Amino acid sequence: MKNIHSPFQRERQKYVLLTSLLLLLCNWAGWAQTSSFRLVDQDTRAEIQNAGFQYGHQSGNSGEDGIIALVPDQKSALIISHLQYGKQKFSALIVAQAVKAGYLAIETQTHLLQPVVYLQVHQSAGEKVSKDFRSADILEHDAGHLLDQFMGIASIRKSGAYGFDPVIRGFKYDQVNLVIDGVQGATAGCPNRMDPSSSQVPMNMINQAEVVKGPYSLRYGNAFGGTVNFKSAGFAFTDKSQLGARLSSSYETNGAVSRNEGLVNFSNRLANLKLFGSYATGDDYEDGDGLTVPANFNRRNVGGKLGFKPSDSQQINAMIANNHAKDVDFPTLPMDLRKDDTWLFNLGHQAQFSNHSLTNWETRLYATKVHHVMDNYDKVMNPRMVDAITVAQTRNFGGRTELQFNFAQSFLYAGADVRVEKAEGERQRAMLMGPMSGKTMFDNVWQDAQISKSGIFAEYHLPGNRYQLVFSGRLEINHAKANKPDSNFADLYDGDLKSDLLNPAFSLGGTRQITNHFSTGLWFGLAQRSPGLAERYINYFPIGVDPYELVGNPNLKAETNKQIDLVLSWKSEETNINLNAFSAFIGNYISSEIREDLSPRMASAPGVRQYINIDQAQHSGFELSWKQRFGLHLQQQAELAYTYGKNKDRGEALPEIPPMEFRYRLTGTFIQQKLQAEISYRHSFKQDRIAESYGENETPAFDVFDLKASYRIAPAISFRTGVNNLLDEAYYEHLSRNMNGSTRPLYSPGRSFYFALAFNFL
Repeated sequence: MKNIHSPFQRERQKYVLLTSLLLLLCNWAGWAQTSSFRLVDQDTRAEIQNAGFQYGHQSGNSGEDGIIALVPDQKSALIISHLQYGKQKFSALIVAQAVKAGYLAIETQTHLLQPVVYLQVHQSAGEKVSKDFRSADILEHDAGHLLDQFMGIASIRKSGAYGFDPVIRGFKYDQVNLVIDGVQGATAGCPNRMDPSSSQVPMNMINQAEVVKGPYSLRYGNAFGGTVNFKSAGFAFTDKSQLGARLSSSYETNGAVSRNEGLVNFSNRLANLKLFGSYATGDDYEDGDGLTVPANFNRRNVGGKLGFKPSDSQQINAMIANNHAKDVDFPTLPMDLRKDDTWLFNLGHQAQFSNHSLTNWETRLYATKVHHVMDNYDKVMNPRMVDAITVAQTRNFGGRTELQFNFAQSFLYAGADVRVEKAEGERQRAMLMGPMSGKTMFDNVWQDAQISKSGIFAEYHLPGNRYQLVFSGRLEINHAKANKPDSNFADLYDGDLKSDLLNPAFSLGGTRQITNHFSTGLWFGLAQRSPGLAERYINYFPIGVDPYELVGNPNLKAETNKQIDLVLSWKSEETNINLNAFSAFIGNYISSEIREDLSPRMASAPGVRQYINIDQAQHSGFELSWKQRFGLHLQQQAELAYTYGKNKDRGEALPEIPPMEFRYRLTGTFIQQKLQAEISYRHSFKQDRIAESYGENETPAFDVFDLKASYRIAPAISFRTGVNNLLDEAYYEHLSRNMNGSTRPLYSPGRSFYFALAFNFL
């Protein structure tokens, strides 16, 4: 049948066709005028994510891939705003050059920041070569050990190879806020923190660690003594489908430590999928005296991360990872880690906005599940009185949403977050000798305790030509309870085990560029921290420096930290000198005291300590660094750090304060940057300021030399080798615990050679 159209229908078809053609031409014209370039770090060439920009009437965000898209007008200046890089202005000529080159490299504005350290850990996907040798692929199974290498950060060691618990300027445990991607955390299932949150970080998916010292950045939680934010690698979407991979492996001779990691990356215009995994294992090592230290460990990690880009302005991402550790020796504790199985889930959404003061809106949900088992079955005891095993589970879940506003002369972060922490577990004791022989006892270790935190926060940056001011605030509601309390524990507090506290926090700081080379900064912070799960609800368990069993106290007051930092910086093309002096005055400091009227559950414990508040404590100290370049090939760096801790109520030192430490590093780059070599020296001073009431002992000074070198065989292949503890020094850290049942401390490994080979086809 012949199809007949009316004149009206034909005219309408012409109109629709013409309109579609005009829209197509308009879209093509707009696309043709739009230019883009990648925003990168001047030193590492890594893309800079989530940087706000203002260009004439255009504004937006660089996004996860560091791309800035705009329509050049040949006259407007470009203003970049970023927490790490401050607010920087670029002329129309520089913008034109960036469009032509495809990238714009900018420099970190360290003089505009709070006391903060940025550590580039891994190369981002697509980056094949890093200019910074220390930022080469790091095969590390424990994030705490990585942090321990940097100024002002130490770690509590209960094992020679696993579970290093970071300490920042003497602040430790719940005083340090450690998160992944700004929100995700993990609660140690082990009351003795065999599995601190730092041990759960999937290191081969992390490309940057942001360390903020002090209560000066409150966006990622209650930053009482400091925040460590491990940032995972961003997503890279490509016009054409691309497949890449990375594989790295290393071996250390002392302890037969083998580390392996790999990543497969697939990307196209709409999606980016990363599948990753790592496996590390080690055995006993020899210390500098030739004595064997139990240090067996076995850890694997597998997971995946998916990014989906439904439009140019939106992105959805998800991550799932599983960490599994087994048969880890903890020679300083009465038990060893038998199994630790942890799942991390993360779901996020990001929306970017143009031509509006609101440039970015990011929301993320997370959940962490830890299953922890420890026992004393492999411990040598004579006589053997008891077989003990503890099975514990912890749960963390919550979310965070944040808005980023980029105004003409300033920028603002504002948002809210929720975190829930839960812990439950039971210790089983099978009595082998004595009047209780043949009986089995059960101890309610965690009492199914729970803490819920709900907070709102804001951080406002006001930069000028030669200054920058930063205002940060946070208000958090903290609610705690024990869902399955032990009757004896409840009797201590007449059954009142709930706690509700309101925690305000505020910081104000500013920097001033005095001359082209010299700048100064002054920062004030006030933060309040509610006690953690262990401090409130641990039920007769030895988790302190000495072997006393500790009992929690739900009636504890919140700690308060009033801190001030003074930062002086001199920077030229070849020299960078930085001094950071700080003092923190802590009210209601959470400590413990011996309760003579309470009896321990285990015969091996000399008594019981109860958590209490003391009126005043103080942390003070400084960090001094000097970096110097010698031509194109050599660079040296010297660092000196010291923290002074005092219990003002008792008039003695605070426990677990690391001693003064000096570090020196000389690095050379040769053969067109293919060969990099480094010699490093570390001197730890004697620590004789100790808390005798906690069983602390003095620690002697020691010196350690390390050598390392790397060679880029081909653009995608590199080889590294080196020797740790070159002179085979017999030494131990002040924060290392004593061996279980002995006064001998946990000594660090003696001389150890290592070799690593990496293939990077990303």
